[in-house]
Amino acid sequence: MTKKEKIYIARKFRKNQTTTEQIIWEKLRNRQLMNLKFRRQYLIEGYIVDFYCPKLKLTIEIDGPIHSRQVKEDKQRQKDIEEKGIRFIRFKNKDVRYNLKEVLKKLRVFIKKISK
Repeated sequence: MTKKEKIYIARKFRKNQTTTEQIIWEKLRNRQLMNLKFRRQYLIEGYIVDFYCPKLKLTIEIDGPIHSRQVKEDKQRQKDIEEKGIRFIRFKNKDVRYNLKEVLKKLRVFIKKISK
């Protein structure tokens, strides 16, 4: 797949976000979380990540049901991206949906830890 095709797919994903992506995006957008700029459905090293903060080189992934069927692929994808110095933090769909306050707290703690 070409880069142009992947960019098209990323744009399509932005227009058709999952419910949990919408929930977390409402808390990340417009520098609402710790005054950090986040991008959604961002292309890194040929992969599309859910959310990315360029300043911190941080990827936030929201894992839905499909991720339980593609564990090996997700591990390789994460490894490839981490080799470029980009950090990952993952949350499950159900945690975002039913325990958003705790997800945001964990995210803030993680950001403070990597910002030192």
